[in-house]
Amino acid sequence: MGFIADFHIHSHFSRATSRDLIPEDLSFWAQKKGIALIGTGDFTHPGWLKELREKLVEAEAGVFRLRPDLEKSVERRVPPSCKAPLRFLLSGEISCIYKRGDKTRKIHNLVLLPDFETVKRLNQRLDRIGNIVSDGRPILGLDSRDLLEIVLEVSDRAFLFPPISGLPGFPCLVQNQVLTRSRSASVISPLTSMPSRQASPPTLP
Repeated sequence: MGFIADFHIHSHFSRATSRDLIPEDLSFWAQKKGIALIGTGDFTHPGWLKELREKLVEAEAGVFRLRPDLEKSVERRVPPSCKAPLRFLLSGEISCIYKRGDKTRKIHNLVLLPDFETVKRLNQRLDRIGNIVSDGRPILGLDSRDLLEIVLEVSDRAFLFPPISGLPGFPCLVQNQVLTRSRSASVISPLTSMPSRQASPPTLP
């Protein structure tokens, strides 16, 4: 059975976002919109990562839920017809700006990771490359292929894909130049949400 997932999420630590982008409100609005699995967004930001560690607990392998007390608080706000199990997946978006073949590339890459320890290892690697503190979606002078290599080195359960097809004038999916599968994990194409609900939490492969 299919379920609706949304991984392209940001927190209140990203520029031009709402101060209400906190785990509790993400859970509330996800349930109202019929979403069963939602990304945390912005796991590269230390402030947001601290908040996630405090408010999320592991539910099943690779996915998290709100702390029981926070979950109950959110449940009181959700209309009865919308109440459903919700799971969080650790996610972060990284803006890569670099040159290849005398052309400037601007690609936003979304990374999904299975646990907090893996997030810590990735952040340590990225912190040596550029500033990951000033914005929830850091901008790094890093080739997307190099980012993929780093992601796969920290975990073979990681995924990386472009959440949007490209910025104006900087498409990331061009004829004969599509990012391809690499090694045991992969670059995957944007996920398609299924327009149906399921009573039980989603499971990951």
